Amino acid sequence: MRKEILYLKIARVLEEQVVNGTLKPGDKLPSLRSVQKMYNVSLNTAKLVFWELESKSLVESRPQSGYFVSPAAERKRSLPSVGKIKATYREQQPQDLITKVFDTLYDNEITQFSLGLPDQSLLPIAKLNKGIINAVRNMKDGGVSYEPVQGNLNLRRTVAKWSLILEGKITEDDIVTTSGTMNAIFNCLMAVTQPGDTVAVESPVYFGIIQIVTSLKLNVIEIPTHPVTGIDLDAVKKVLPKLNACCFISNFSNPLGCLMPDEHKKELVRMLTEYDIPLIEDDLYGNLFFGPSRPKPCKYYDEAGIVMWCGSVSKTLAPGYRVGWVAPGKYKDKIIHQKLLQTISTPSLYQEVVADFMNYGRYDHHLRTFRKTLYANCLRYQRAIEMYFPDHTRISQPQGGFMLWLELDKKVDTAELFDIAIKQKIGFAPGRMFTQYNQYNNCMRLNYGLAWNDKLEFDLKRLGNMVKDAL
Repeated sequence: MRKEILYLKIARVLEEQVVNGTLKPGDKLPSLRSVQKMYNVSLNTAKLVFWELESKSLVESRPQSGYFVSPAAERKRSLPSVGKIKATYREQQPQDLITKVFDTLYDNEITQFSLGLPDQSLLPIAKLNKGIINAVRNMKDGGVSYEPVQGNLNLRRTVAKWSLILEGKITEDDIVTTSGTMNAIFNCLMAVTQPGDTVAVESPVYFGIIQIVTSLKLNVIEIPTHPVTGIDLDAVKKVLPKLNACCFISNFSNPLGCLMPDEHKKELVRMLTEYDIPLIEDDLYGNLFFGPSRPKPCKYYDEAGIVMWCGSVSKTLAPGYRVGWVAPGKYKDKIIHQKLLQTISTPSLYQEVVADFMNYGRYDHHLRTFRKTLYANCLRYQRAIEMYFPDHTRISQPQGGFMLWLELDKKVDTAELFDIAIKQKIGFAPGRMFTQYNQYNNCMRLNYGLAWNDKLEFDLKRLGNMVKDAL
């Protein structure tokens, strides 16, 4: 095992002990020599272990004394509340807020905590640009011809090979390429529903899914979602007879960042298979895990072909390339037919660039660095919020992705707060964007996939002061 991987593995063991409370703030950690002997590694590797923990503010060094768990490692805030299915909620479509937020996205002076995209400085843009030049040179037609409707064969084969977590359960023939994940979800819903059908989604739910469902004239049932373990399976079970489809983010949902346990995924697939209800699985964030390994998608447990597994590189590599895919199971022919009617084919050039980037290890290397940055940022945001926001602020505890969900005092209306913050060049996503009902008015989503610096911390402090003033 390479040294880099080994020191990260050891650091993860100590980190989990800090996170789960086995090691508490102020506790002394094993010495460098102890770690060296315990794991049979070099002294340099042992040093890398503690540097990794220090970079996340989990431990601190005390001269002549060694390493201790940092006081900053202690979580001081509660998790956000779990919603309930209520027929009494007043429907209030979030389009007004969505439009207002998106109208601010092109103002470079605004700190965009509202964006659902990683900062460009965290993406390998120079390497991708070289890949475009190489792809144009190597493609016989320069990328100007139509490709097969199912999509670029090289990309489909690469995605199948790269999806090791599925343990060989999909091949290139199971995949259809799309223009990003949203296009995949749209096509999946079109393939398995008709106007008037009912679809289950998370609550809170990514606002783009609400817009798609509304445009297709579908009814929505919002399923209560725990900020750590995801959707409430008992709530799903109660509404199964009403459902025609489900659309869930099983790994690191947007906006909560929750992760469904494997046993929940397996049970969800079992229940839906029994009723022959298709599951549209958005696995867009699955590769942005903070734990030791990538979590399995629901697709892993699918034997009947009901899970339509959607993914892309839009949140991890190149948002503007619009390169995505879906493994639609038994609905593949419908998806291909719809794609033929809508677009004939997807552009082959960027698909070749992404396939090349994935094929030669560059994507894996980028993801390791990217995940490390995101996790460090997540901890920094949480600590800044603990320092600068009101004491009763509830904070999600993402296990991956780059979204943070805050629940504020009920007196705070984040839609009104947004107007105040924008005037001071700070943006965020108000909570009511993430529901079809008049709820989550005291919540907000923050993007921590930005380049951390003093200005970012200062803007979090200013936002915290605005929340205090709103009280």
